[in-house]
Amino acid sequence: MARLNIALGQRSYEIAVEAGALDAVVEHIAPWAKRGRTLWVSDSNVATRHWAMIAAQLEAAGIAAILHIVPAGEASKSWAELARLTDWLLSEGIERSDTIFALGGGMIGDLTGFAASIVKRGCDFVQVPTTLLAQVDSSVGGKTAINTAAGKNLVGAFHQPRFVLIDPQVLSTLAPREMRAGYAEVVKYGLIDDAPFFAWCEANGVAVLAGDPEALDHAIVTSVAAKARIVGEDERETRDRRALLNLGHTFGHALEADTGFGERLLHGEAVGVGMVLALQYSARRGLCDTQDADRVAAHFRACAMPVTLQDAGVTADGTALVDHMRHDKKMTGGTLPFLLTRGIGQTFVCHDVDLADVADFLNEMHARGA
Repeated sequence: MARLNIALGQRSYEIAVEAGALDAVVEHIAPWAKRGRTLWVSDSNVATRHWAMIAAQLEAAGIAAILHIVPAGEASKSWAELARLTDWLLSEGIERSDTIFALGGGMIGDLTGFAASIVKRGCDFVQVPTTLLAQVDSSVGGKTAINTAAGKNLVGAFHQPRFVLIDPQVLSTLAPREMRAGYAEVVKYGLIDDAPFFAWCEANGVAVLAGDPEALDHAIVTSVAAKARIVGEDERETRDRRALLNLGHTFGHALEADTGFGERLLHGEAVGVGMVLALQYSARRGLCDTQDADRVAAHFRACAMPVTLQDAGVTADGTALVDHMRHDKKMTGGTLPFLLTRGIGQTFVCHDVDLADVADFLNEMHARGA
């Protein structure tokens, strides 16, 4: 078992990474099981796989287990589902001293965390992530949000969980495509500022995706430790430090918008293609060698992941994709910061990117079938 800490003063919390943790869920979540009951939020797929086992343990310990089920899929990160969730919490008589448990992937964590931030002006919540993407990224750091017609994650709040419980064994139920989507976020930590970890990914990525316990544990712990360090330095992204975690996301969110924020292109897949584009654009500007971009693309191809706009099913031209970027929440004073790189492990925030040049670049990528 690994225990990591997010150092945020009074908002500090622990992250536990332990294979089989959900088989002993009571001992892990007991400090937050107040008033002899627990309120849980999950999606229809995750609940089918895991809820009976969790509920049986809680009830055997004399703890009531009450579950709200959200339809599976990114479409549930919506005003409508947020309203249903908050209405349910209030109907259950939630008090500010209660803790809400988010059991699921990134959608459930984001939706539950946002609801926890606003109901009764703020309640505690605990993250129990069940996808690789949620375990290595979205469950840690306190970003919560829903999507709107204008774009992804544009309405939300910073609301840190009280505890994060990560059980790598639950990933055995994950579809291979979901594992690959989450793996993109693992690779991201190597590309940000840890070139040796990216090299480790090149050597061990296939083992991670195959569920090798040792490789999977190393990937998760290394990723979470990296995110914990960065979030501890810049919790609310007021400086450029935490912004590094957005590598691939500016391009990626535009790709998701073009494909409808759904099953056509998963978030992690979009981020993976977005990271390749970020390196290719960096090379176009003379910031890094084209071999760096080729190396990242080759690794993703070796892991059977999409690499190009064509792979991602994106049909919009550069102008349309840049128009999606204009809705990015990081837009300030008419300019949008981009995460670019001087090489693998050398990501930085660039504040002087011309969006017209980005549109030209994306049109060039389309023309090349890249």
